[in-house]
Amino acid sequence: MRNHDLSRREWIAAGGAALGSLALGGRAMAKDAPTSAVSIARCATYDRAQLAKTLSTQFDQIGGIGSLVKGKTVAIKLNLTGNPRSFPDNPALPYRTQPDTVLVVAQLIARAGAQRIRIIETFFPATQEMELWARYKLDIDAINNVGCKVEWENGQNMGQAKQYATMKVPSDPYMFPSYDLNHSFNDCDVYVSMSKLKNHWLAGVTMSLKNNFGITPCSLYGGDCGPSGNENPRGERGPVVHNGNTKPPAGVAQELHPETPRDPGYRIPRVVADLVRVRPIDLGIVDGVETIRGGEGVWNQGVQLIKPGLMLVGKNPVCLDAVCSAVMGYDPRADRETKPFLRGDNTMKLAEAVGVGTTDLTRIEVAGVSIKNALCDFGPGPTGQKV
Repeated sequence: MRNHDLSRREWIAAGGAALGSLALGGRAMAKDAPTSAVSIARCATYDRAQLAKTLSTQFDQIGGIGSLVKGKTVAIKLNLTGNPRSFPDNPALPYRTQPDTVLVVAQLIARAGAQRIRIIETFFPATQEMELWARYKLDIDAINNVGCKVEWENGQNMGQAKQYATMKVPSDPYMFPSYDLNHSFNDCDVYVSMSKLKNHWLAGVTMSLKNNFGITPCSLYGGDCGPSGNENPRGERGPVVHNGNTKPPAGVAQELHPETPRDPGYRIPRVVADLVRVRPIDLGIVDGVETIRGGEGVWNQGVQLIKPGLMLVGKNPVCLDAVCSAVMGYDPRADRETKPFLRGDNTMKLAEAVGVGTTDLTRIEVAGVSIKNALCDFGPGPTGQKV
């Protein structure tokens, strides 16, 4: 039974404008894209017992995770955005993956029968010391003892492997025909994305889909990658990925359409739409207990603390992000220059157009709390001004 419970009139009142199905560049229409259930739950605290109860119920509401993870290697991609040297942990603005959520998710996945869990993220410096993970207040000892084998991999370079995994975009790529990634994104049976419910300066919103942008290693896609790659990168992805004025190194697939705009608002959503097909998301968990609005991190002007008191879970990242956007007060089918997509194209629609999932709320089953009752106004988007 669908539980989004949001009429057209109520949607417009919430600030969304209902749009018809739109093909992008002759690609698949929304009606052709798959759909999958999304669970919304109230969760006002990061108390571990409460998180476990809430997420366990949500997993059941979307069909369970036992058949997904039992006997499998499960990779869990965190969202630890922002170099902590420049942007130390700031509890007043919780824009990174919250540590207790990582432990609870790992425990639930282990109890569901996973053979191995690999915690992955890409961060600086591009080395594998465990103290680097400890900077983010993760309970490493507890996570290592969830009941199955646990590994940790910083995917910012080749990491603990001897070569990169070249992962091809299955069909009709937007930006690159393939991407070279750390082995951990390929050497797993199940891939889980843990993200926050928040805005993004260029992409408008950042949840499960945009979390995949961070899987590109800066050793190959960073500004100091050089002509041969750089296993000790210090440069961010801006020159190569955001702006497209620097090429990836030799041996790495080059851009398909160098004549396209050198505009981050054009490029970032299309790279994400490629990457979500290169490394499909099997389970998305979006933390809206406490988060920020107005941007993705403290480096954005105008960001503010907001406490929606929600967790959102789904097995299709487009469906999940569409529901998340609606909960934030946005139309998940809105175009560029419409809130919250003030500077960039709509990643959800680009992913929908290549068949990842639907943004059509009338086709998405919502379990638990309805969109109407979960609605939490995130404001006009990343304007640079506090709401």
